[in-house]
Amino acid sequence: MRYFRLPDGDGSRLVAAADDHAYDLTAAKPRLDDFGDLAAAADVAGTSVDEVAAGLTDDAPTIERGSLSEALLPVVPEEVWAAGVTYEISEAAREEESGMPEVYLDVYEAERPEIFFKATPGRTVGPNEAVGVREDSSWNVPEPELAVVTYDGRIVGYTVGNDASSREIEGDNPLYLPQAKVYDRCCSIGPCVTAAEAIDPHDLAISMEIRRDGEVVYEDEASTSEMARTCEELVDWWRAHDVVPELGVLLTGTSLVPEEGFTLRPGDVVSISIDDVGELVNPVVEV
Repeated sequence: MRYFRLPDGDGSRLVAAADDHAYDLTAAKPRLDDFGDLAAAADVAGTSVDEVAAGLTDDAPTIERGSLSEALLPVVPEEVWAAGVTYEISEAAREEESGMPEVYLDVYEAERPEIFFKATPGRTVGPNEAVGVREDSSWNVPEPELAVVTYDGRIVGYTVGNDASSREIEGDNPLYLPQAKVYDRCCSIGPCVTAAEAIDPHDLAISMEIRRDGEVVYEDEASTSEMARTCEELVDWWRAHDVVPELGVLLTGTSLVPEEGFTLRPGDVVSISIDDVGELVNPVVEV
C-alpha cells in the first residue's frame, strides 16, 4: 500500500491507497493520523505496516482518490540524513565539480559510504511546496533520490526525495559540504510512503523533469539497480555507533545529474518520479 498524509483542520489524516481505493485509516482508528503512528503500531505488534493497515480497511471509509493531490509531507522525520557517491554517475559528477576529485573516487570504491546530515523537519518540504536554492551560489541542482523511511532503525517504507544542493559551494572545497547541503528548504520528500515489503527498492525506474516557463529544460531517467550499495547497507552504516531518530529518513544518493553549467532558477518546477512509489513535484524559490 501507499500511505498519504492529508490535511484535516489543524491536524492530518492517514490514508492508505491500494488498487483503485483510498481508505481513511484515521476514521477507523483516530489515534493513527500519520505514518509514524502506523509504523509504531506495527512495531508493537511485531508485524508490517501493510498488515496493520489491512486490518483496518474493512472499517475505514473510502475517499475520492482525487483528494490525494492535497497530500502533505508524508512523514515528519526527526532528522533527514543522506548518502553520497552511491552511483557511478554521481562519482563522475563530483569529480567534474571539484578541485580534489580523488576524494570522491575514494569514497565510491571504499567500504565505508559517505553519510551526512541533511535536514531538520523545519528545513524539509512536502509535495507542491517550494524547494530552495541558495542565493549565494551560482550553481544549484536538484538531486532525485530514493528515500528510505525507518522506524527505530528498521526500514518500513520508501518515498521520493530531492536532495537540493549547491555544487558550486561543495566544489570549492569538500569541507563546505554542510553549507552546500543544509539550508532553508534544502530537502523535499513525498508524496507518499510505499510500504517496504511492497517493492524491491533495487529495481525501480527513477526519472526527473525540470520545467522553466512551461518548457522542459531537463529530462532523464535511470534505475536504482545502478546503486553500488544496498539500502540495508546504507542504513546499517547510518546506525553504526550512533543514535538514530525513532522516525527517520535516509536519502540513498543520486543517479541523475544535470550537465555542467545547468543551474536551477526561481520559478523552475522539478518533478521526480519513482516507479511504484510516486511523483514528487516542487517549484523552486531562492533562499
